[in-house]
Amino acid sequence: MNFTEAIRSGFANYVNFSGRATRSEFWLWALFTFIGSVAAGILDVAIFSDNAGVSPLSGVFSLITFLPSLALWVRRLHDINRTGWWVLIAVTLIGIIVLIYWACQRGTPGTNRFGPDQRFSGAMMTRQ
Repeated sequence: MNFTEAIRSGFANYVNFSGRATRSEFWLWALFTFIGSVAAGILDVAIFSDNAGVSPLSGVFSLITFLPSLALWVRRLHDINRTGWWVLIAVTLIGIIVLIYWACQRGTPGTNRFGPDQRFSGAMMTRQ
C-alpha cells in the first residue's frame, strides 16, 4: 500500500471499526496526520498570528482525522488479534507506549477472529 492509497483507505473506512489494517496502512496514515498537523499549525501561525492561541485550521484538521484515526487504531489492533477496546489504554503514557509497540508488530498470519489477512487479499494475491 502506498501513501495515497493509505489516505484514501483511511477516509473511505472512516467509521469502519471491523476488519483488519496492515502496518503500512496504519503508519502511512500516521505520517499523513503528522504532516497535516504540522502544515495546519504553520498555516495557523501565518494566517492567525495576531490572535495568540487561536488555531482553527489545526482544530478542523484534528476533527476531520479523529474518527478515521480511531477506526484505524481499532483495525490495527484487530490485525494483531487484540480487541479494539485496548485503544482505551491510551489515557496513560505507559498505555501509549504499549499501543505503539503493538502497532509495530506484524499482524496475525492468515485469518484470525477479526477477518482475513489484508496483506494477501485483492491485488496482493495477483502479484507473485
